[in-house]
Amino acid sequence: MGTIPPPFPNGKGAGRVMGLVIFHSKATFVSGGFSFSPWGRRERGFPVLHYNPAMPIKNIIPGQTVTKEKLQRAKELRRDMTPAEKILWQELRGNKLGVHFRRQQVIAGFIVDFYCHKAGLVIEVDGDIHDLQQEEDARREKVLREMGLRIVRFRNEEVMKNLSAVLEKIRELVSG
Repeated sequence: MGTIPPPFPNGKGAGRVMGLVIFHSKATFVSGGFSFSPWGRRERGFPVLHYNPAMPIKNIIPGQTVTKEKLQRAKELRRDMTPAEKILWQELRGNKLGVHFRRQQVIAGFIVDFYCHKAGLVIEVDGDIHDLQQEEDARREKVLREMGLRIVRFRNEEVMKNLSAVLEKIRELVSG
C-alpha cells in the first residue's frame, strides 16, 4: 500500500495530508489521515482510500478514544434528531455561518448536539428531559469547560419559535 507522506508539521506538531492523487487519469483530492492503495481498486479505476490513525484529521478532538458503542449511539442520534435539532442543523450545515459544525460529536465520552472546532463551541438543544438531569448536565459542562470549550444551551421551544435570535447568538459566539 502506498502512503502519501504528510507535509511539514504545523505549529502544534501535527501534520495532515493534503494533495492530489492521479491514478488511471482520475484525479482524487486527499485530505486528512488517509492513504491510498492503487492495488485495491474500486469501480471505474478510483483508488481506495484507507484511514490511517497515525495521520491526524483536522477538526476532531485529538487524543480521545471513542468506543464502538459510543460511535454507534452518535450515529443513531444523527438519524433520530429532534425537530428542533433538525431545524438548527439546516442553518449550521454546509458552513452557512462561515465555520464548520459537526452534529452529534463525541467529546470526552459525551455526545454533544453540535460542535465547532474552530470556535471551540458546543451547542446543546435541550428538551424537557434536561430539567430532570441538571446534575449530569452540570458535570458534563464542567468537563467540557476544563477542555477550553464554550457551551451554549438553547431550549427546543427557543429554536422552534425564535430561530433568528438563536442564530444571532451563535454568530456572536463564533466571531468572538
